[in-house]
Parts: sequence; C-alpha cells; structure tokens
Amino acid sequence: MKYFLIFFISIALASSGVAQSQRTAVVDIDEILSSMEDYQKAQDQLDEIAERWRQEIAQEMDQVKSMYNKYQAEQVLLSDEMKREREEEIMEKEKQVRDMQREKFGAEGELFNKRQELVAPIQNEVYKAISSYADSRGYDIILDRSATAGIVFINDALDKTEDIKKILLR
Repeated sequence: MKYFLIFFISIALASSGVAQSQRTAVVDIDEILSSMEDYQKAQDQLDEIAERWRQEIAQEMDQVKSMYNKYQAEQVLLSDEMKREREEEIMEKEKQVRDMQREKFGAEGELFNKRQELVAPIQNEVYKAISSYADSRGYDIILDRSATAGIVFINDALDKTEDIKKILLR
C-alpha cells in the first residue's frame, strides 16, 4: 500500500506543473517509532508472546517426532490395521500443530491481532503528529523515508524526523 501511494504521488507530482509550489518533507517513521518507549514496550511484549508460542509449537512438533520414532520402532510388530491407525494418529497430530502455527502466526492470526491491538494506537499517534505538523507548517506532502521504494534521492534538509520526534516525546 505504501509503495502504491508513493508511486501515485510521484506520478502526480511529475505530471503536474503545480509540483514546484508544493511544500514537501520526509520523515523516517521507523526511526520515530523505535525512539518511542511505548512502541518498544509493545514490541518487547509481542516478542515475548511470539517466543512463548514458538516454544509451544516446538514442543508439539517434538511429540509428533516422538510418535513417529515410536511407530518406526514398533512397525514390524504391528498389524496392517494398527499401522494405519498409528499413521493416521501421527498425521492428525501433525495437522493440529500446523493449525496451531497458523492460528498463532498466520496472516489473520493471534500475533497479527495482538500487534494491531498494541501497535496500531501508537502508529495512529505518530500519523496524527505528522498530520498536525504538516498542517501547522504548511506542508502539502510528507513522505516516509523508511519506505524508500520509488524515492531515488532525498535532500536531508527535507527530513523532519527530529521535529516529529520532539512533538511525540514531549
């Protein structure tokens, strides 16, 4: 989405004779966020949650491996029916672990939702500060320097990251 927006803005500026009269600035949103204590706390909390879930999934996978090793060792003693049952049991357990992994780390998984819960309000605060800064200083466009796709050169004089950090860290 960011790349599309930057591309669209670039095209609009290139095709418009008004581009010279527009005031433009850049900020590094990644740098701003990483300087915020609340954001760091949220990231640490997300890292702890993710690590705990990774360990749970690893333990479950170890159980699957254990079940498979036991099956391999006992396979010669099992009837065809018992072999099929064990294989199905192992495959079902493996499927449960994959489902658990998807629930926790998938695109709409619990980690994604937790990130939205913890980080989105902080990002909104940053965007509000940038918008307020742009309005008060008369900027028409503020680009994100950390999303550099399509941006070949940025004059450091246009970088207002420190100004935004000062607003947010008061």
